Amino acid sequence: MLQAGYIDGVFVTGSGEILAVEDPSDGREIARLAGLSAPQVEDAIRAARLAFDRGVWSELAVAERAAALRRFVAALAQREAKLAEVTVAETGCPPHSGTMRVQVKAPLRMALECIDFFAALPEIEENPLPLAERATPTGMMLQSLRRYTPIGVVAAIAAYNFPFYTAIWKVIPALMAGNTVVVRPNPLTPLSAMILGEAAEEAKLPPGVLNVVLEAGHDGARLLTTHPAVDMVAFTGSTAVGAQVAIQAAPTFKRVQLELGGKSAQIFLPDAVNRFAAQAVVVCTAHAGQGCALGTRLFVPEAQKAELVEQAAAAFRRLKVGPALDPETQVGPVISAAQVARCEHFVKLAVENGGRVAAGGARPSHLDRGHYFEPTLLDLPDNSNPAAQEEIFGPVVSVIGYRDLDHAVEMANDSKYGLSGYVHGEDAATALKVGARVRSGSVHVNAAVMSTYASFGGQRASGYGRERGVEGMRLYQQLSCLTLGG
Repeated sequence: MLQAGYIDGVFVTGSGEILAVEDPSDGREIARLAGLSAPQVEDAIRAARLAFDRGVWSELAVAERAAALRRFVAALAQREAKLAEVTVAETGCPPHSGTMRVQVKAPLRMALECIDFFAALPEIEENPLPLAERATPTGMMLQSLRRYTPIGVVAAIAAYNFPFYTAIWKVIPALMAGNTVVVRPNPLTPLSAMILGEAAEEAKLPPGVLNVVLEAGHDGARLLTTHPAVDMVAFTGSTAVGAQVAIQAAPTFKRVQLELGGKSAQIFLPDAVNRFAAQAVVVCTAHAGQGCALGTRLFVPEAQKAELVEQAAAAFRRLKVGPALDPETQVGPVISAAQVARCEHFVKLAVENGGRVAAGGARPSHLDRGHYFEPTLLDLPDNSNPAAQEEIFGPVVSVIGYRDLDHAVEMANDSKYGLSGYVHGEDAATALKVGARVRSGSVHVNAAVMSTYASFGGQRASGYGRERGVEGMRLYQQLSCLTLGG
């Protein structure tokens, strides 16, 4: 039986429910193992707690932690081919796609950048007190300092669409800050997480510093979000589950970072409608639309909407849907049969509420195995349509016409989500003004950036807290203020 955990420096076999992992490209089972039981997950929490409280990691100098984590990333890099192979098999992401670079190569590179970035952050900063507050009437000089220390035990809960990426962007900053970590991957895509354990062992990280737990159900995840020995939960996933995480973490006052769903808008200014069809295609070819930051609501001038929809529909019909390993595949599978059903559900709702299917809208008839949905272009009458309001997480794009730019911005902001936004315009000054009015955690004007040095996070139902950037690094630290007199 395959091992399902790495706890306190030891690989362990699970004693819980059977965890079956399937390849979404053909639905075949690629792994079967006993997942960890809730008591085993608690063992991982206790190991992380003990390692933190003993100071075997938190009391090391930042430079020593950085050196150990460079060894850790080097061990992961030696397993890049294995990481890629496992990721393709469990996510269905085509290995020849641009998205695949985000799955493995980008997080490996950015992990090293994160280590260097964090190592350069000061552990103590001065608060800029006004001069009048620096001296007391008795002549005592005062100084106020901000001091950053580790939080403690971090539960890192990763998502199924980018399992390695969403894990590594919690693990590296958490460990650099001096915390200990328990990683819990999504049960749909758990296999790449065990490679983190292999790298931790090779890098000789102290036992208990990094623990990995695989489970079939949700008992372990519930434990990670409620156990008093866990100090912080970093979660990537759906808004519905994120809300539950926040509720479960509240009684023990854990710090919570949530990177949740999105229904991001793309506004095409009248001078940039020539970019519309290509950008609509990008949404579907980017991991079959399974990306929380993808711009799935596309706003175009009402007068040009009919023509633009037909152009994009023709492009959609040319896209090749197929298995991940087919080199001609442009749109791979979605993760599960349930996700196919979700796509079908929202296409049906879109039509029932006045929308029209301009392209796609069904399961491909030529694929009898695996989990596929056609690249789908929905022509919607307005932004209130369910397909424009709810995250679908598949290759489904909604097109909505606007009267003027005020109307476009109003509709873009008419969403419970606020993760990402996009504005396209040849007139950069006008595009920037429009972008500044979009209420979202990130707004991309004529370009998008995914950088170690630029933070990413949501507003409203897209979550709170940031990843990457200074804000994302400091999130894994406690802040205390020291006042000195003399």
